[in-house]
Order: sequence, then C-alpha cells, then structure tokens
Amino acid sequence: MSFARAIATVGGLTLLSRLAGFARDILTAAVLGAGPVADAFFVALKLPNFFRRLFAEGAFGVAFVPLFAAELQRNGRPAAVAFAEQALAILLTVLLPFTALAIAAMPWLMHGLAPGFADEPAKFELAVGMARLTFPYLALISLVALLGGVLNALDRFGPFAAAPIAFNLTLIAALLTAPRLGFEPGYAMAAAVTLSGVVQVAWMAWACRNAGVTLRLVQPRLTEGMRRLFRLVGPGAVGAGVMQINLFLNVVMASLLPSGAVSFLYYADRLNQMPLGIIGIAIGTALLPVLARHAAAGDEPKVRHYLSRAVEFSLLLALPAAIALGVAGEPIVAVLFQRGAFGPAEAQATAWALAAYAVGIPAHVIVKSLNAAFFARQDTSTPVRVAVVVTVANVAIGLALMPALEHVGIALATGLTAWLNLGLLVAALHRRGFLHLDDRFRHRAPRILAAAVGMGAGLLVGAALLAPWLEAPGTLVRFGALSLLVGGGVALFAGLAQALGGTDLADVKAFLRRDTPESVPPAT
Repeated sequence: MSFARAIATVGGLTLLSRLAGFARDILTAAVLGAGPVADAFFVALKLPNFFRRLFAEGAFGVAFVPLFAAELQRNGRPAAVAFAEQALAILLTVLLPFTALAIAAMPWLMHGLAPGFADEPAKFELAVGMARLTFPYLALISLVALLGGVLNALDRFGPFAAAPIAFNLTLIAALLTAPRLGFEPGYAMAAAVTLSGVVQVAWMAWACRNAGVTLRLVQPRLTEGMRRLFRLVGPGAVGAGVMQINLFLNVVMASLLPSGAVSFLYYADRLNQMPLGIIGIAIGTALLPVLARHAAAGDEPKVRHYLSRAVEFSLLLALPAAIALGVAGEPIVAVLFQRGAFGPAEAQATAWALAAYAVGIPAHVIVKSLNAAFFARQDTSTPVRVAVVVTVANVAIGLALMPALEHVGIALATGLTAWLNLGLLVAALHRRGFLHLDDRFRHRAPRILAAAVGMGAGLLVGAALLAPWLEAPGTLVRFGALSLLVGGGVALFAGLAQALGGTDLADVKAFLRRDTPESVPPAT
C-alpha cells in the first residue's frame, strides 16, 4: 500500500468515525445539554480516554510499532508475533490490577481530576458513579491498541482505524434506548463506553486472525525485548501525549469555573479533533511504520522523503481546516448542536472555545509527523523533554488567561503552546541533521498558506450570505446551508491551491498510485 493510500485509508475511516461521533454529540447535546449531568459524564469519559490516548494508543503505540516493525524486518513474522504475545501478557498483568485499583479509588481520583466538583456534592457523586462504569474501557482499548499496532506494522491500517466507529454507534444506541428502558441517560452512556470496548476487542481479534496472526495468552516474561519496550513506554506517554495531557489539565482548570465550562470545552474539542483525527492521526499512523522500517534499514534518504511528504500533506490539509473552524465556528456549532437543552448562549460559548483551539491545529498535526521521526529511531526522550516544557507553559498561560477569558483562555493556551511544541521539535531535529524538507515543500508551503487565507475570506462572505438559511428553524435547511458553506470552502481552497501552485493534482494521483517499495514478509 502506498503511503498516500495508507493516509487516505486511515483518514477516510476516521472521518466515518468522526461523523458517527458528531451524531452521538448532537444527541448528547439535545439530551444532556451543558449542565451538571453532562459535565459529570464528560469528566467520567475523560478519565479512561485520557489513559487510552496517553498509554494505549499513545505511549504503547509509539513504543510497540517500531520494535515490532524492526523485529519483523530483521527476524521475520514468527519472531515478531512472539514479541507481541509477550507484550500482551505483560500488558494484561499491569492493566487488570490497575483498573481494579482505580475503580476502588475513584472518589480520591475525582478530587484530582475535577477538584471544582467537590463544591457540588450531587455532581461529584454523579461523576464518581459514571467513572466507575467507564474505567474498564481502558483495559479493553489497550488490547485493541496492541492488536492495531500489529496490523499497522503489517500495512493493514483499515481495521484499527474503523474500530472507533463501534464506540460511537454503541453510545448512540444507549442514548436512543435508555429513555425507553427507564434508565438515566448519563449512566446508560457510561455503561455503553465499556460495552463498546468489548465490541472493539472482538472486531480486532477477528481482523488479526484474517491477517494470519493469532496472539496466544502466554506466561509473562521480562525478556530484553520487553525491557526495551517498557523503557520506551514511559517517555513515550509524555512525548506522544502532550496534547492529551494538556486537554486533561484543561478539564481540571475548567472544573474551577462556573457550571458548563467543562461541556463548552468538550464540544469545542470534538470539532477541533475532527481535523486532528482525520489528518494528524492518519498521517502519524501511516508514517510511523514506514519510517521505522527505513530507519531500521539505515535508509535515511527515504526517511527524509516520507517526512517531507508528511509535513506537506499536514500543511495542505490542516491549514484550511484551522482557518475554517476559526472564521465559521459559530454557524458550525449552532447547526450541529443548538437544539433541546443546548441553546444560543451555549453555542456561542462553544464557538469561541473552538476558535481558540483552532489556532493550534496546523502545529498539532505537523507535530504528529515530527514525533514519528523520533519514535521511528526509538528516541522517546527528546519528545518527552519538549512535552514537559509545553505542558508547564500550557498550564501557566491557561491560568493567566482564565480570569479574563474563562474557558476560552484555557483553549487559547492549548492552541498557542502547540506552536511552542512544534518549534522545539523542529529545533531538535535540525540540530541532529534529521530535518531536511525538500525543495518541493519549500516551494509549496507559502502557496498553501495563501490559498487557505483566500478560502477564509470566502467563508466569511459565504456565511454572511447564507445567514438566513443557517439560522432558519428547519433542521434540514440549516444542515443544507452548512453543507453548502463547507463544500464551497473546500472547492475554493482546492481551486486556489491548484492555481497558486500549492498542490498539483497530477502529483497527488501519481503518489496515490505508487506503491511503497517496502513490504512485509509473507505469512508462514
């Protein structure tokens, strides 16, 4: 599979997942609104999601995939599968008691996660009860991440990218059926989080078996390979998860603000995660095994080529997304979420947070590619040093902006410190001689920026012209107007980028057709 096709596969399936997620969020906003129950559920969801993104999909992925790919490259599939089985055994040995301990200690954990909730005992108890239902999801999704890492290293990107769709569909089913069955919607959704983990494990196990890989449960042994893996996991958690750490700390800070702040940031981040998931995760997921194989083979020219293309794709896709969410955030939020318990005031508060988050979208996406350049060389220490600086800066700026801007200040701090993260990683790669972006990138980057700015101006005009339909009472009319606005923005950017020389359709088509020369050993 070509690098571009891998990005398209992961990005396309992530898009489907995000669309299902938006359907879930629309229902959630209508049923729960942005009040105490919604705040409690989002905090309960944040806890296992934080550990999932930090350790399961973040640290474990960036540590496991390069080692598995290197084992595959050097010693073949049987040795790589044995390595994965040992990783599975140790993962279960650590996660099962950790999950049980966290559930028992949830009231104490909640004081750290949402200290502001302690002033509202009813909301605090809701959050503790829901978090006890959601937390087992961590162990289940960690198994999904391991199986997904195996498939990604085998150039089978589709199943892992499709797995989150099950998460969203399960929660939608809970929202739709809970009232009919007499269950409280918040608790039903919390239970559905863990149920979705069971569904995803079953899906990934089936996908691995179809790929010729079945992982057995073996007795855990602390081999040299496992020591190497878990030496990388700790730094990898911080290095790969700096944004998740910042979002986690955002919840802590937002819990100190008036009720609703946590929900505003949640809904804004859901839209912010659309480009980050479709673009950043897609590029990072496709890039890491490619760079790991070439780095293991010592082929630096190919490492540099794929890194240049990854940064180019990041800029081409993330810049227009950031500008679009910044200038057209209010109609987007209003059309998607403004109904039921979620009114105009909630929509405006969420839109301001979205614009603040959007400031950092291009930086966050490019960081995914730059981190992959370190992780492919099994260097997790450099990103972790950068992450510590960025996290401290995020908290300091967020606390400084909170008195004047409240929840918007928290989101803006995250957007601004994304650029600090990018700058520090660029400097580190440059010092080591690993950052050689080619002439094609340097030629196209300013033209992509010009096309994105032109698109932003067009969106401002389009939003003003479509305002009567974007604010109409009919849901279908509003969605139609929003679709026209978004589609027009995409078409305008594509036309400007082609006209200005920011991209070339012929190059894109050729790259999509071109198979990468690396391949994995056949199944035995």
